[in-house]
Amino acid sequence: MNGLDFEKPILELENKIQELKNFTSQKKINLSPEIKRLEDKLSRLRAEIYTNLTAWQRVQIARHPARPYTLDYIQMFLSDFIELHGDRNFADDKAIVAGFVRLDQQRFMVIGHQKGRDTKKNLMRNFGCAHPEGYRKALRLMNLAEKFDLPIVVFIDTPGAYPGIGAEERGQAQSIALNLREMASIAVPILAIVIGEGGSGGALGIGVADRICVLENAYYSVISPEGCAAILWKSGSKAPEAAEALKLTANDLLKSGIIDEVIPEPLGGAHRDPEKMSTTLKIAIQRYLGELLALSKPDLLKARYKKFRNIGKFMDE
Repeated sequence: MNGLDFEKPILELENKIQELKNFTSQKKINLSPEIKRLEDKLSRLRAEIYTNLTAWQRVQIARHPARPYTLDYIQMFLSDFIELHGDRNFADDKAIVAGFVRLDQQRFMVIGHQKGRDTKKNLMRNFGCAHPEGYRKALRLMNLAEKFDLPIVVFIDTPGAYPGIGAEERGQAQSIALNLREMASIAVPILAIVIGEGGSGGALGIGVADRICVLENAYYSVISPEGCAAILWKSGSKAPEAAEALKLTANDLLKSGIIDEVIPEPLGGAHRDPEKMSTTLKIAIQRYLGELLALSKPDLLKARYKKFRNIGKFMDE
């Protein structure tokens, strides 16, 4: 498994333990006491490192190439997925996947950003950066969910909306703005979960929801740390400082009242134990959909409006 810089001590110890286990198996020598001592040391080291992560380190985990993406979660704990394509205007944006799905007996519409695992797939998925047609596809399918009175679950994982010339020519800003307006009045429950990166308007374009959750090592921010550093310090090397200043971690967002829950991850990140992460996510989705489906539509829309009106504070001096 690929390791991050701050994980090197953990990976070195894991490799050492594996070497001793292989040596024990090959040479028929009992090294159990030594292996047990190193495993205890590894447990303490993991706890020490992963419970004291900086904001920048959490950003790095959110971007880990082995981290589960939208289609991974759909495959792990959802069923009867029927993917739907296209915005009925220009093209099908593969940076956003969507369709009908089932969780036990509950049907709903799932929409999410999708990245690739290798260069070829990342180019096809545009590294999870959606074009205007991606946001138009998402809105089209949200309206379809409303027509069939089905709740909507959104998985957010994008560095941001694609900023290229073609995207701007096709109305990138307008498509995101339209989604913000329309999602505020869609009369079915909407649950949004940031599973990795939650970058700027690219994330918010499908993120107006009744409940917003962020995975423990995901982030949600108005701009990427590198972008912020480039503007404030004229240098991307200041990204760690920018990450701290942006207050973009799940715990910071919860304290600010921007999100409703921090969903815990396995120690070391979702990629360390995808099955455990999918089980946790499944339970959270069931709980929130049950809570939101119990509300009447007028109450649901009033609460959604109030939620976003209450985000952010200012002082008038």
